[in-house]
Amino acid sequence: MSLSTFVLLLFFTELATRPCEAVLQEEVSALEAFKREISVDPLARLSDWSASRHPCNWFGIKCSDSNRRVISINFSNSSLKGFLAPELGSLNSLQELVLDNNQFYGSIPKEIGMLKGLQLLNLSVNLLSGPIPSEIGDLTAIKTINLQFNGLTGDIPPELGNLFDLIELRLDRNKLTGDIPGSSSLNKPATSGMSVSHSNITGLCQLTALKIADFSYNFLQGNIPTCLHLPGSSFQGNCFQDKTNISRRSAQQCISAKNQGFAEGYYEQSSSSTNHRNLKEPLWLLILEIVTGSLILIFLLICILYASKRCNHKPNIKIPWKQTPTTKHQRSISADDELLKNVLRYSKQELDVACEDFSNIIGSSSDSLVYKGTVKDGSEIAVISLSVSISHWTSYLELCFKKEVENLARLNNENTSKFLGFCQENEPFSRMFVFEYASNGTLYEHLHYGDETQLSWLRRMKVAIGVARGLRYLHTEVVPPFTVSKLNSNAIYLTEDFTPKLVDFERWNAIVSKLGDGVGYLTNGSLYSCLLEMPETRNMDVQGNTYEFGLLLLELISGRPQYCKDRGSIVNWASDYLQHPENISMLVDPQLKNVSSEDLSVLLSVISLCIEPEPAKRPSMQELCSMLEDGIDASVRAVFKESSLGWGELEFLV
Repeated sequence: MSLSTFVLLLFFTELATRPCEAVLQEEVSALEAFKREISVDPLARLSDWSASRHPCNWFGIKCSDSNRRVISINFSNSSLKGFLAPELGSLNSLQELVLDNNQFYGSIPKEIGMLKGLQLLNLSVNLLSGPIPSEIGDLTAIKTINLQFNGLTGDIPPELGNLFDLIELRLDRNKLTGDIPGSSSLNKPATSGMSVSHSNITGLCQLTALKIADFSYNFLQGNIPTCLHLPGSSFQGNCFQDKTNISRRSAQQCISAKNQGFAEGYYEQSSSSTNHRNLKEPLWLLILEIVTGSLILIFLLICILYASKRCNHKPNIKIPWKQTPTTKHQRSISADDELLKNVLRYSKQELDVACEDFSNIIGSSSDSLVYKGTVKDGSEIAVISLSVSISHWTSYLELCFKKEVENLARLNNENTSKFLGFCQENEPFSRMFVFEYASNGTLYEHLHYGDETQLSWLRRMKVAIGVARGLRYLHTEVVPPFTVSKLNSNAIYLTEDFTPKLVDFERWNAIVSKLGDGVGYLTNGSLYSCLLEMPETRNMDVQGNTYEFGLLLLELISGRPQYCKDRGSIVNWASDYLQHPENISMLVDPQLKNVSSEDLSVLLSVISLCIEPEPAKRPSMQELCSMLEDGIDASVRAVFKESSLGWGELEFLV
């Protein structure tokens, strides 16, 4: 090969690789933007997203073999919390975006419509709100769209009718209104001499490839398009006018939803008419309004100055309300060390010895590490060490830490993990919570990795009732209500006799996420803090726990994880069986023996109530616990009642 040929080859190779490098950098920037919008990552899914590793080796990312472009983002069931970054729209080669079973909130960015190669979009079981962007109608390669179990509002975009390759569309369990767009009426030309007619097909009626669709439990109105040949369950729980046997919402709910829409429209019209009317006001009226407004403003300023002067005379701890390099504003909240005087305080040295130099890690997140240890008397403990340096530890976080110790110390129930004490040292800086450890591992480990014979039907019933009792105590007997930040089988620890203990090793992470960057914020003139949660927020957390309890029961009786890549969410898999009582036996783990049909019937009734799409309709844990206690016999004699093999079952219970 001549020198000139070699030089030309190098030149063309460089030209060929430069665009790839540019494309790679664009994709890296998009992925970094996605990470920045994540405020909580309790399972440390994004911990390996670093510049030292190629993006194709990051968790949740899959690239093509040919050109190493990002083709899949999958963070299913990862407990992520944050917003969806609009920059995702620049991932031109993306084929799958799977973010279901997380806590994404805010609206769906319209930039998603730029993903021309996207074939699978799954944003189900999140906290998304706002309308479905019409730009989704630009996803010409899409085959599956799943947006179920969110808080989406507005109309179904008629642009979805442009998705001719769409096979599956799930929009159920949202707050969508309006009609389902779709018409397939025949239009004939006006000239009578012509016999040719053509079909005027619009909206979703254009989706000839559509096989699966679900619009249930929204507030949809009008008539169901006749072109959609779907089962009645796909439309139930709406406000349709069709005279069919499909179950509908109550007239009051439908009228309320409709009036709310009218009220918003009326408000806009009123605002518009007011603006026009103000243009015609006489001069003397305008002057009077200006003078009146000025007097009100002066009065408010005097009130604010007087209030701030009174606050400055109170003994307090100074707490930054927003911590930035240039901001020095202070906000005042009183704190009292008397709150902790009756709570056991551990030294870091004690816990260091108990946890073997903090080497026995049993859990981790971005904000904390969980260690297992053994104290001098031989009892086992779990220690949550907060991963915060002293430079980032504000007085506000210190106050929240003390309040959390106070809150945990007042809990006392057989089915909740016992809080033993705390560690609070400044040299070296340490903040830790200490709990009693249940030595038999988590329910998740027994269900999915343990010996099936260990977790018999009777033991599962004992676990179900125990968890219900623990939640009843937290929700109804503790004031204000105490909730588990993430209720799942990993949050249930078992003792040697399989008594369930509710633990919440992620609670501090949830507190930090509510504080944003670890500080308080001023919102509408009021301080939002970990100490003053609004009743509405607590109520939402309680209803969220109820829903998660329903998923936990499904996992308990089926032995399936709450999410499976092949079958999706456990709710989706179980929904068909829940609606057809004759098939309920299909929900049961095939490895189980001595299954009580009466117990199973009670459990399925409770599950149906827990996963009710409207949170306000979910019963309290007081009611649900009573249903389980009254309907299920978890005593030893229940074994003999169900099977002649009772002695074999009893062997595993004692």
